Amino acid sequence: MDVTQSDEDTVDALKLFSKKRSDAEPAGSSKTAEEVDSVPRSSKTAGSDPYRYKMDYPCIGTCLIINNKNFHRSTGMSARNGTDVDAATAIKTFSELGYKISVNTDRTVEEMKQLLSSASKMDHSKSASFACVLLSHGDEGVIYGTDGFEKLEKLTKYFKGDCCKSLVGKPKLFFIQACRGAELDNGIEADSVDAQTSERIPVEADFLYAYSTAPGYYSWRNTTNGSWFMQALCEMLMRFRGELELMQIMTRVNRKVALHFESSSNLPGFSGKKQIPCIVSMLTKDFYFPEKKPSH
Repeated sequence: MDVTQSDEDTVDALKLFSKKRSDAEPAGSSKTAEEVDSVPRSSKTAGSDPYRYKMDYPCIGTCLIINNKNFHRSTGMSARNGTDVDAATAIKTFSELGYKISVNTDRTVEEMKQLLSSASKMDHSKSASFACVLLSHGDEGVIYGTDGFEKLEKLTKYFKGDCCKSLVGKPKLFFIQACRGAELDNGIEADSVDAQTSERIPVEADFLYAYSTAPGYYSWRNTTNGSWFMQALCEMLMRFRGELELMQIMTRVNRKVALHFESSSNLPGFSGKKQIPCIVSMLTKDFYFPEKKPSH
């Protein structure tokens, strides 16, 4: 493995694991821990290629980051130590990609809804896309605000084609660092739309949901280095921007997380575990982030 993780691993988990964690790590503990939670581009220009999203807009778009670290006692959720590293990395990465960044920390369910609703009501007519990074606890199909959980679909519905007209035919990208259940992956040894072409498109089209882990599984996060998924995502976005299409980049993110990380935990049964992200795409074209501008 070429990535060295320090200290202990644990998960962005539900109450079961939160209870175990409180037993294993006293409140106020200062120790760090890991927690669960080249192909050449087409010679055609983006504007003339029907299989490639247009990028000739004044702005690539807005990136909304919601970083939930501390949770109300009533939820039974532990603090997500290390998530600020993820947030800082996301800010740096998406800023360099050209996005206008909006960062929000420790938001309730209602506040999360308001943030996403407000973002969907913005005028995106001069933007090529929209991105959202959600960092929180979760379970299958739901994500936590500081005071409880909500179905993910209720947070993303604001951006459907019938609700957010200025993003119709444009990529809507959601990157989600959160658990999706309580299963652990033991691993296994192995050998080495354009208006001119269509007047109607599905309201669910042009979404991408990049989950940090497969359905039903824990998602790992390190208090020193950030979550495995966000580390790999930001590294691959920076390395292959402008060179590879987004789904190719996400395949490399999957590979990085799958092969280069393994948990280390003081909790019985939580060491030596693996993780694989899960990419759900309703994109209808290839999406290329802008190339890095040469420094002068």
